[in-house]
Amino acid sequence: MTAHRQPRWLRWPTDPDRGRLAFGADYNPEQWGREVWEEDVRAMRAAGVNIVSLAIFSWARLQPREDAWTFGWLDEVMDLLHANGVAVDLATATASPPPWLTARHPEILPVDHDGRTLWPGARQHWRPTSPVFREHALRLVRAMAERYGSHPALAAWHVNNELGCHNVYDYSDDAAAAFRVWLRERYGTVEELNRAWATSFWSQAYGAWEEVLPPRLAASFPNPTQQLDFKRFSSDALRDHLRAERDLLAELTPGIPVTSNFMVMGETKGMDYAAWAREVDFVSNDHYLLTGPQAQDELSFSANLTGMLAGGRPWFLMEHSTSAVNWQPVNKAKRPGGMARDSLTHVAYGADAVCFFQWRQSAGGAEKYHSGMIPHAGTDSEVFRSVADLGATLEALAPVAGTRRRPAAAAIVFDWDSWWASELDSHPSSRLRYRQEALDWYSAFAAAGVRVDVIDSADAFTGYDLLVAPVLHVVPRELAGRLDAYVAGGGHLVTTYFSGIVDEDDHVWLGGYPGALRDLLGIRIEEFGPLLDDERVDLDLGVPGTLWSDRIDVTDSGVKVVAAYTSGDHAGRPAITTRPVGTGSASYVSTRLGAEGLAPVLAHLLATSGVRSELPAAVAGAVELAVRTDGEADYWFLINRTDRAVAVDGVAGEVLRGPSLAADLTLGPRQVCVLRRPHASS
Repeated sequence: MTAHRQPRWLRWPTDPDRGRLAFGADYNPEQWGREVWEEDVRAMRAAGVNIVSLAIFSWARLQPREDAWTFGWLDEVMDLLHANGVAVDLATATASPPPWLTARHPEILPVDHDGRTLWPGARQHWRPTSPVFREHALRLVRAMAERYGSHPALAAWHVNNELGCHNVYDYSDDAAAAFRVWLRERYGTVEELNRAWATSFWSQAYGAWEEVLPPRLAASFPNPTQQLDFKRFSSDALRDHLRAERDLLAELTPGIPVTSNFMVMGETKGMDYAAWAREVDFVSNDHYLLTGPQAQDELSFSANLTGMLAGGRPWFLMEHSTSAVNWQPVNKAKRPGGMARDSLTHVAYGADAVCFFQWRQSAGGAEKYHSGMIPHAGTDSEVFRSVADLGATLEALAPVAGTRRRPAAAAIVFDWDSWWASELDSHPSSRLRYRQEALDWYSAFAAAGVRVDVIDSADAFTGYDLLVAPVLHVVPRELAGRLDAYVAGGGHLVTTYFSGIVDEDDHVWLGGYPGALRDLLGIRIEEFGPLLDDERVDLDLGVPGTLWSDRIDVTDSGVKVVAAYTSGDHAGRPAITTRPVGTGSASYVSTRLGAEGLAPVLAHLLATSGVRSELPAAVAGAVELAVRTDGEADYWFLINRTDRAVAVDGVAGEVLRGPSLAADLTLGPRQVCVLRRPHASS
């Protein structure tokens, strides 16, 4: 696992040793009059809320002018919450600078790729590398820490908010100066930078650091390694801001844990959260259900990955929605049971806190149509009744608190460098979507009823019988060696098209594709085979392929052809191959099959690796299983992925939440059952 800071969980203000799951929301009392605050805490008690995130977008209220502070209202709210048994995850309030700051210092505003300034009027209008912004932000952090560090309600510090959501890429002069510093630390000399960036191409060789810029709008394709390094730098610049706030908080309030909410979801890819996870006392994440046929699988995938970023330890679901959001093209309300299923799926993958944006649905502003725990209809509503039911459920699941993820026998490797690099411009296909390929494999595992972990490429591979590394495009020599050792040790590896192609400098591994993995796989490919949007190829497995179709030459006599093309330019040639290596194997899939098309391929891989479903065969695909453990008992989360009732026969255990086991277990539509079972030794 990735090295982390010494983990610390919430500092509960009362009864700190009692196991419990946290439950609450972002609370924005500054949007409401004082008469509403008393109503809020009464409703919080009724719903079982025990924590709220506070002051996230309050900078302008807390510091209305540079030389003026107005803490009185926040003092009152902190005291009121504490008196009603609600702990506080207190934000540093630095997420959006107030108008007086941007008016006085417009040089803190971000600049986009085209050189346009991003002006105030929304949120996150600040440069991560601005020394002026950093000075004012840390002044606010100091004021917050000195005033509230000893407040009895304080359970954790919440650095900024969704760092990088809207300002991950800044192309300003501040960013250019910081980028040069970052590059000097990475490469040491201009000569080494020139080598890594292959600047002999297009006469780009630099003679001095001062000549280097971010990849701003150019006449043609910018240097690809420059683009990749700028993505790395931009993630690191935001991480540096996180560290700056965290370090000041640690100095002033050493007994209070520090977190910051990540956004592991969908195509949010600007932040390398595998690196960020080392910087916080506990991992937090915001996730919102997306639309489409794989929506629930995407939620599960993101929760799974977040749990692995947390090192298998408990993490904090900082935000999700009770019902509709406001930022999709069409914002549909959740169906009955949907909110509970979403919430408990996160818990199944390690969340010990379930929180929402936000407590009370706003009456004005850009997110007034985003659902809340108290909707516009008030507490006399199905949404609030569902919220209260969820609070009771989480209270019943208190025994799960503090337990760890139980590792699966299979894993999907997720790699941020490959995500970034594989989708750069001037590539064989602009249609490739790295995360979609990974999600397709995840959906195929779910359809087979087989548990799978989603791990970072830096994590240990040992312990997994089957390892799927989709579109593992960037493969440094060290990673190639670890994959070789994994297979030599009896592991079963499968990778896909456009894998093994480049090293960490985005330089092609020469000699034929798949480059760094060519010998391990026992195949060679001379040219890429991207397909047009309306093209497809057929395999003798009875499934079609899209997006890609490689012309494979087998170079190792031991390689077995698992499937061949029956149509297209490569008809009769291998489409999927496996090279046995001792008791292990290395397999290659040369086309995009989609979640359904991967079913027969995965069945073959499962049989080869000996990985099996822990669920009855009859419910495979209908029920998702996730397992947490305390070493003495295992906690099975049985999640109905469907909109129909599903009978789950032959599963025993003590029901903590869900239907009775007096008869055969039947899960209603979208229902989740949690069972406590004897611990199964590995």
